[in-house]
Amino acid sequence: MDHRALLERIYQAVDQSAYLTPAVHVAPRQRAAMEAIGQSLQARPFSPEATRDLAHALHDSGKIDRVKLLSALHVVAAHPEVRDWNEAARLVGEQELAALDLGGPELDANMAAVERHRGVLAFLRGHHEAALDYFTRSFERERSAENLGNILCALIRLGDLDDARDLRDQVRAGFPAELVTHLNQIISQDPDLALLRTED
Repeated sequence: MDHRALLERIYQAVDQSAYLTPAVHVAPRQRAAMEAIGQSLQARPFSPEATRDLAHALHDSGKIDRVKLLSALHVVAAHPEVRDWNEAARLVGEQELAALDLGGPELDANMAAVERHRGVLAFLRGHHEAALDYFTRSFERERSAENLGNILCALIRLGDLDDARDLRDQVRAGFPAELVTHLNQIISQDPDLALLRTED
């Protein structure tokens, strides 16, 4: 895989997106439920069973659709305290089919989440070039700070610190303030991005 070609795709997507307002990740009707799942994922001690039960309950009550349910279950399976890689891979496949079946105006955002989950799985398994490919696809579908942060993580793991710094600077110079603020927060908190803090 030629990750220089991936970089060209990333820069092209960045150029096309400058000064555009980024898409919102989760539809408002599902946002509160997904935030509750996020809080469960961050609880200490972490309970995979409680988080899975919460996700199923929210789906059963109609507060999240099947795509978001499968996304939440994937995150649990890939969690550092679970690491059920086979289950995570199975769930992301189901999530893709659910996203395609649902279709509609959220298709791009849902498919971006599928690509992001595949990228995270590849990243956690040490396949950083494959992760960069998935993260690039996710960013092409949804221009978000989260997707950019994942791209930066993969570039750093691949030893491309200069490219990561150039991309960070290009985004800071050309993207909406809200996205840049969110990306800066990600950089300040993610240990994988610590090398990008040295010039802040």
